[in-house]
Amino acid sequence: METAKKLESAPKPTKKQERAALYQTVWRWHFYAGIIFAPFLVILALSGAVYLFKPQIESVLYKDVYFVQKEGTSMSSPSAQMAKVKEEAPDQIVTSMKVYDDPSRTTEFSVMNNGEMSSVYVDPYTGDVTGSIKKEEKFTEIFKKLHSELIVGGTVANRLVELAACWAVILLITGLYVWWPRNKASIWGTVLPRFRQKGRTFWRGMHAVPAFWLSLSILILILTGLPWSGVMGEQINRLATSTNTGYPPYATSFGEKPQSVVRAKDVAEDVPWASENMAVPSSTTGGYVPLSLEDATYIAKNENIEKPYTISMPQGVKGVYTIATSHSKPGDNATLHVDQYSGSILSDVRFSEYGIMAKAITLGIALHEGRLFGLANQIIGLIICIGLIGMVVSSLILWRKRKPEGKSGAPTKSKDKKMTRAVFIIMLVMGVIMPLVGISIIIVFLLDRFVFPHIKPIKAWLN
Repeated sequence: METAKKLESAPKPTKKQERAALYQTVWRWHFYAGIIFAPFLVILALSGAVYLFKPQIESVLYKDVYFVQKEGTSMSSPSAQMAKVKEEAPDQIVTSMKVYDDPSRTTEFSVMNNGEMSSVYVDPYTGDVTGSIKKEEKFTEIFKKLHSELIVGGTVANRLVELAACWAVILLITGLYVWWPRNKASIWGTVLPRFRQKGRTFWRGMHAVPAFWLSLSILILILTGLPWSGVMGEQINRLATSTNTGYPPYATSFGEKPQSVVRAKDVAEDVPWASENMAVPSSTTGGYVPLSLEDATYIAKNENIEKPYTISMPQGVKGVYTIATSHSKPGDNATLHVDQYSGSILSDVRFSEYGIMAKAITLGIALHEGRLFGLANQIIGLIICIGLIGMVVSSLILWRKRKPEGKSGAPTKSKDKKMTRAVFIIMLVMGVIMPLVGISIIIVFLLDRFVFPHIKPIKAWLN
């Protein structure tokens, strides 16, 4: 009874106290999320910065196999080039041929040999093999795998990368709230740096100012990368399909619509994101002679497929040639499935046929990879990545400067239970939008409520 009376008689917190409680709670979430995911954000930014310049890096590292001297106008036929590839290793299976728009570039053949994928490069003028590189050993592929799978690969690593990316969104939102200038005096150090200051004040500015100016750019960079993720990517794909704003399920020039459980991404290379889950039609069977690579190349030219494009070979007697391009300008995206016997175009999907959501995602992917508007796109991406790394480094320095010995240095828990609960609910709502975040929040809540309080060293460090 006395406790109830005390609660009833307790004065309601003032608006100022409520704002202070909200600030303290949001800051605490921001602090711990930053401490946990800072290393992963550095890895993502560093690997992404390198991969942005894939064309330039590979052109230097592999110039001896990538480039040749153009000799006249006569070129070796695609079939003759493929025959040269098979001569190098008769047991290897050629899976695709990639043709570039640069006349000095070699033709790239993807081959499977003893379970390993390699690229074999052929001089299109002489037909000679200039060299081969295992795909997983390419310098930029190592950074791509680091960016998407932390090198180790597998579902767990992929989900961890996605979790870090999603938490980065929350870090941006909470960080903007915490550091947002609330008066004229606080503009310095949030919007404008304070270079004359020293110690914690200086490093606070080095963390807050870049975060303030780059927050929108970082958010866009994160969101444009999510279509590749395992959980959010699948949600985005389902949303695009259910709202008819993604790719058309098929685009036939004639005949019955294709029925298949095989998806384009499973049988072909360089397929645009919007066409990855297209059902692959089947070729007719009836004693026809399969088309040659020359025929497939002629179809690509006749259908105005822009280079660079990749022709993936038919898999089995009912397989199709898939002609796809996704590494040129987004507007040039195309995915054609061609009957391997008759040459009939069974499906033809171009950028113009994408739904509005698929078009936006395609443009976003090109922006993320640094190829939407050339070198300027790459430089902007590099600035964002360097800024993100600088923000993480400055935050860790700031943390070390303010952290007491044997403590985490985290903002103290707010005593306003109502405000704490309200922020927690908001975080859960964000967790519904980003499922991996929601799961991690629930796990942290259970650990904080039932495990950490009973482990004295952890309890002392957190409080």
